[in-house]
Amino acid sequence: MRTLERLNAATWTALGTQVRLVVTGTETELDEARRILAADLAEVDVTCSRFRPDSEVRALTGPRIQVSSLLAEAIAVALKAARLTDGDVDPTVGRAMQAIGYDRDFTAIRNDSALRKDSGHKVTQQQIPGWRNVNLDGRILTLPPGTELDLGATAKAWAADRSAQRIANHLGCGVLVGLGGDIAVAGPPPHDGWRVRVQDVTGHPDDDLVGPYAHVTIVKGGLATSSTKARRWRRGGDVLHHILDPRTGLSAVPVWRTVSVAAGTCADANAASTAAIIRGHDAMGWLTGNGLAARLVDTKGTVFTVAGWPKAQETNAREPKAGETKAGAR
Repeated sequence: MRTLERLNAATWTALGTQVRLVVTGTETELDEARRILAADLAEVDVTCSRFRPDSEVRALTGPRIQVSSLLAEAIAVALKAARLTDGDVDPTVGRAMQAIGYDRDFTAIRNDSALRKDSGHKVTQQQIPGWRNVNLDGRILTLPPGTELDLGATAKAWAADRSAQRIANHLGCGVLVGLGGDIAVAGPPPHDGWRVRVQDVTGHPDDDLVGPYAHVTIVKGGLATSSTKARRWRRGGDVLHHILDPRTGLSAVPVWRTVSVAAGTCADANAASTAAIIRGHDAMGWLTGNGLAARLVDTKGTVFTVAGWPKAQETNAREPKAGETKAGAR
């Protein structure tokens, strides 16, 4: 008989989102895991953040640059996501994101009344040169002139995968890393797996519940939730959100309020959930065709599941249970 593990957890904020770390080890191991994760996230931030003037990605001048090994890895993940989603998730949308107003940390956007009154956003195709025009050969990056990379659609999920595996390798225990709506697990799982509460609203696992939710159990890989509701702002007469359709240069049409996907890695799950938001009515067929278990909630709150997502009963509200991890929306 296996001994029941004691799960130890910590929560804080980094990369503009809530960080949730859970280990099957001791409090001492949790402290060490937190040290590793905090250092990893700080490194990812200074390497990949579009909102830091001192970040490496902001310093890319093209057209041919040697980048750090960490940035090369992050760009490789972004290009893989673009390939797997047929361009739905495109890292060359940086200038287009700025054009629609997502040009700073979301907290600053939400609090900036002047930005909400501005109606001057306009996106041109030249602002989205397309991922196929980006070439990465080892650490040598080639970009079209004027390209500004936005790794926000993939970097957090990749960071969760990377740190979960690094911590598991170092400590030998089970690890769950949650960054907003992106969850990665590594190492030996708890005896009954990692129990995750999937819902529309991000926040701490002990927060009161809002809207439909379901419980799932994962033992490996990752789970990601994307949303058209989590990061929204008003510009002129338009209500915008942070998931941009690279074919139009505008926020994706909100067919789905949230999409959650389970996959072999959090990065793959994140790419699929983001692509599903962008694909709208075609998302369910695309997810099913790719064998990706998913839960989709439309704008009216109706829940759909595909490709083997557990047929658990959906619930709208209850008191939270201690020790649960929530996969809230990004």
